[in-house]
Amino acid sequence: MKVDPVSILLNQDKTLSKKFYFISGNEITLMKKVENLIVEKLKREQNFDVLKIESFDNFVNQEALFGNQNLFLYKSNKTISEKKLNELKNENGVFIFICENSQRIKSFKNYFVKDKDSFLIDCYELDRDSKIKVLNNYLKINNIDLQDEIFWILIERLDSRYVFFENTINKIKDVGDSNISVEGIQKLISLNSFGKEKLFFYLLKRNNEIVSAYREKVVSKSDVDELFYYCRFFCHLIVESETQEEYSKKIPVYLFREKKYLIFIYKKYNFKKKIQLLNLLSKTERVLRKHNNFSLMSGLRFLLSLKKITIS
Repeated sequence: MKVDPVSILLNQDKTLSKKFYFISGNEITLMKKVENLIVEKLKREQNFDVLKIESFDNFVNQEALFGNQNLFLYKSNKTISEKKLNELKNENGVFIFICENSQRIKSFKNYFVKDKDSFLIDCYELDRDSKIKVLNNYLKINNIDLQDEIFWILIERLDSRYVFFENTINKIKDVGDSNISVEGIQKLISLNSFGKEKLFFYLLKRNNEIVSAYREKVVSKSDVDELFYYCRFFCHLIVESETQEEYSKKIPVYLFREKKYLIFIYKKYNFKKKIQLLNLLSKTERVLRKHNNFSLMSGLRFLLSLKKITIS
């Protein structure tokens, strides 16, 4: 059964009760958002234990602790036969498959479209209608009234990638009633248009250049969160890829211009540095959650530490 990812995000009170969830598409930030939502919802409401699966060739369903169920995460470009999927239906637990679009997975996706106990969730950049739904939902939840002119400025000019669209509209509440004007919103969008995610590509520059770019582009906690989300995504690609070939295939298509740079960064990492990278991500995430007042400082410290690990 095919499901709109935006409907899942906007109806978070709806119970999830499928056996299979297949998250696909080419919009990485939306895929990750949907994955996190489904995983956290199942963990919170139905006490699932999360297990990552590398291959189903010799799959053994381990018994979950304390009477919980298992939630299996399978992230791979390798498809699974319909026979194997039917066998998995008889296993206890729930399965989430995550794979970017490619020609090879067309028949694989058809299984989930036809199966009543499955959700196929195709994630692409937000179109105009999806932006309207997300923005209206945000305004309703936060009890915010916008002038029509401001509303349509946001719809037309904000990023079509979900996480960046969401991060910007989350700032509306922070600017204050007096600044919710055409001028105030245009200034907000202007600040957001610098592309904070591009700071990841400053890792090989001098520290003073990194600091200068950071101070120009990161001016709020939301900016720090956006930057950390983006860097964490690419860091996990490095950690989870065993070979350069595997890593290269995982780089999103829209970053084809930066692919050579990303591969160059990957080649600098060995097992020891990957452990250091995971520790840095974990430590920074804890700090950002607990100490909001120091988020700007923490974001810069994270970026410089990331550079130090990379070039060491």
